[in-house]
Formats: sequence, structure tokens, C-alpha cells
Amino acid sequence: MSHEQETLPGADGDSTLDLDTLETHLWEAADILRGSIDSADYKNYIFGLLFLKRVNDRFEEETEEIAEEHGIPEEMVEDDRDLHKEFWVPERARWDHITAQESDIGAALNKALESIEDENDEIADRVLSSIDYNDKDRLGDQVLDKLVTHFSTHRYRNVDLEDPDIFGRAYEYLIRQFADDAGKKGGEFYTPREVVELIVECVDPEPGDRVYDPCCGSGGMLIYSAQHVADNGGSMTDLSLYGQERNLNTWAIGQMNMLLHEVKDAQIAKGDTITSPQFVTQHDELEQFDKVIANPMWNQKEWSKNWVQDNEPYDRFPYGLPPSNRGDWAWIQLMLASLNENGKMGVVMDNGVLFRSRSEKKIRKPMLEDDLIEAVIALPENLFYNTGSPGCILILNKDKPEEREGTVQFIYTEDEELRESGVQVYEELSNQNRLTEEGVVHIAETYRERREEPHHSRVVDLEEIEENNWNLNVPRYVDTTEPEDPIDVSQKLDELETLETELQETDELLLTYLEEMNYR
Repeated sequence: MSHEQETLPGADGDSTLDLDTLETHLWEAADILRGSIDSADYKNYIFGLLFLKRVNDRFEEETEEIAEEHGIPEEMVEDDRDLHKEFWVPERARWDHITAQESDIGAALNKALESIEDENDEIADRVLSSIDYNDKDRLGDQVLDKLVTHFSTHRYRNVDLEDPDIFGRAYEYLIRQFADDAGKKGGEFYTPREVVELIVECVDPEPGDRVYDPCCGSGGMLIYSAQHVADNGGSMTDLSLYGQERNLNTWAIGQMNMLLHEVKDAQIAKGDTITSPQFVTQHDELEQFDKVIANPMWNQKEWSKNWVQDNEPYDRFPYGLPPSNRGDWAWIQLMLASLNENGKMGVVMDNGVLFRSRSEKKIRKPMLEDDLIEAVIALPENLFYNTGSPGCILILNKDKPEEREGTVQFIYTEDEELRESGVQVYEELSNQNRLTEEGVVHIAETYRERREEPHHSRVVDLEEIEENNWNLNVPRYVDTTEPEDPIDVSQKLDELETLETELQETDELLLTYLEEMNYR
């Protein structure tokens, strides 16, 4: 192969690579794969190559910096593992070795990723080698040649980027685009960014917090928790991040997401959180966290109820078990069990958790009686990739402020009056809806400030919820009907008088015609 064109740090030779150019460049890589593999699998292959190229470019950049600082040849720096503070890239994983391959490119890529894992503790445990490029029935040398050539057209050194985090932002863009392209399958690894922002703003992680997502997917909620702290004057490393994910490909993407955002200390475990929770203490007790956030699978058909009934070791479901074909309240209780005594949690769920009866009501009622539920936010419909259902956010708090005790705040986000007052909470796109940044800010402020607004937000005493048979459906407490236009009585009376006058004139004219026709 020939890949001599790797000269451009940015578009048209610019000194920096802007976000739009980077996003377009990365998405074009998916076009190379179209027709070879299913669109739901694009992310696995592109993210692996993206990570490999980024690590190589940073390795070369760091090599040059160290050589200049110490006044030694670059070749000496390349061969000295101890001189490098970031990732070490062995020879078989270096980009010039990859681009030199003329056949068996998939095997070369597999070996490159494996060797990087072997040399770097941060990405051990099959983060990269779970991706198999050596599947010649799906990815022949011709396709991989084009893909490697494509990634050779730009450098991903820090000096080439407007901001090192631009890479993380482009990564999120790709995840969103893959979710669009994969349709319903996209919901398995991606929660819309605006929904993530809203839940993080409500839960409000602070420096020093331990934040946990028991079904973290590609890690978006954890990344935004760190970004939230940074946006409020701290650093993305000021809190500890923990997550667990059972889908191995998605787990690998989550690991790479953390590394590309330079959040290297995040602990992302593999496995089913219900049957095999990984975050337990040396005394075999559940670890406790300050904040717990998640978007679990809604209405999970097989959530291992039988296993829980026979084997549950940590008493995570004290309020009872939901139906075997609907695991929502199992996830809520699982999250609550991992929350420390002062902790707060936020979870995205299907609206059915708010009002379904029988075993789910038996869980919901005592949880309300224990005053754990702080807010219910009803989201607009068609926000998510794997369902058109509207969904909701539940905020639970084990340490409610005194002024919030004995109450639940209900927030309705599709209020037409808000739009008329100039607040557009969401926008309707061609395929689905999307919360606006303005909407995220308004809803979060409504929750934090405990504001009450007609047709939008109301704080309700538990006594009223009990009167409604422990039903949390938002329209029971917030008037969601659109108000009718006010009637100007005097204007209507004038209109009536005018109509009566016109009727009288019409009657007189009719009588005149009848007389002319000798009907009288």
C-alpha cells in the first residue's frame, strides 16, 4: 500500500483541525464500510482504528518533545519505554508498519491492537483485541486498505487540534451518528446527549464524588459527570468514575471513550450487573457511591428474576421484585442499593414505571412512603433511538433537603405555554425529537430551584399522591391541557348584536320577496 499523503493536520493544510472537519472525516470512514458489514457494527471497527491512529500520533508527538527536551535522537526515545509518560506503542503497532502492509492487513491490525494492550495497563483486558479485523469474508484487504488510507490523511496530534477535547467531542458525534444509522440498535449504546446533560445537571456531581453507572454503555453519563465538574470550575479528574457493561463490544467502546477524553482512572467493569455486580468491597458488600446515574434497558423482558429469587447475595431488592418480563423497578432498586446514605440518583425510564399496578405498585408505594423519590420529569416523546415512547427521569435522594421532605416535584416538558413564552424545550426533527440546550437549562433550573409554573411544574404532597393510589403519572398532578384562548365578553356581545341585526334585515328582505311572488 502507499499512504504518503499523511501531511495535513487540518483541512486544506490549516494548522489546526476544526471539529466540523474532524467529524466529517470520521463519518466518511463509515462510507468505506457500507455494504461490507452491518451498520450497527461500524462503530467497532472505526473506533478501533481511530484509537490506534490517535495513540500513534500522540506517541510520535511525545517522542519529538522528549527528544528536544533532553537533546537526544528520536530513535533513542522511541526505543525507551521508560521515557514515555503516555501510551507506549511497540513497533508492530506503529502506523508506518500498518501502512506498509500489502496483504493480510486485518491480521496486522489485530496484532497491532493486541500489542498495545500488552504494553499499556490502562487498556489491558481486551479493550481493543475484542475487535476482529481479520474477517476476510466481511473485510477484505481492499476495504481495509481504503480505511487505513483514509485515516492516513489527517494527523491527530494535540498540536493539530483546536482543543484536545475536540477529539472526545468528535467521538460523541460518531456515537450519535452510529445510533442514527443503526436505528433501534443504537439505543443499546447511546443515550441522546441532551438527555444525559439534563440528568447530570439534576444529579449535580461535585468534586470528590464517586459516580457510578451500572449499565454504562459507551460511558456518556460518566463522561458528562466529569465534564459537569470541569464546567463548574473543577477538573475532569476531580471525581471517581465507575461503570459496568455486559455487552463486550460496547464495554470496549466505553473504555476507549474514557481514554480519548483523557479520563484514564475510570473503572469500567465487564458483566451483567444484576447477576454479577463487580463493585463490591473486600468484605463482600456492595460498594457505595455518592451519585448513581443510568439509562437501563426499558421493560427488560429477561432480567434474571429467577436467579435473583434463588441467589441474590446483597439484598438489593428490599421492596420486592417486579414481573419477570419487566425489569424496570429491579434496576431502580439496584441503583438505590449502591447509593450511600447521603447520595442522589437519576434514572431514565419508560413512563410505565409511574403508574403500572400490581407488583410494581407494591414497590412504588413503600419507596414513596420512605420519601425517596424527589422528582419526576416527563420527557417529550420520540427522543430515543430504540423507542418512540416519551420516557421519564426519576430523581431519588436518600438525603432530601428539609424543604423537599414529604413532597415530589412533577415536571411536564411538552408545555405549549413555555413555547409561547419563548422557551423552546425541544425541537421536532425529521426522524425524532431533540431537547434543546435552552430546554435542558430551563428544566434543570426548574428542578434545582423547585419552581412551580402552571402547566409545567408542581410540587405535590405525599398525601395527594396517596389519594391518587400512589400513581406518579405527571398529568394527574400537572394540568397538561392547553389553555383555551380568553373570551372577550363585550366583544362577543357586540358580535351577537351585529348577527341579530343581520338576521332581522334578512327576514325583512325575505318577506319582501314573498310578497312580490304573491305568497302572502
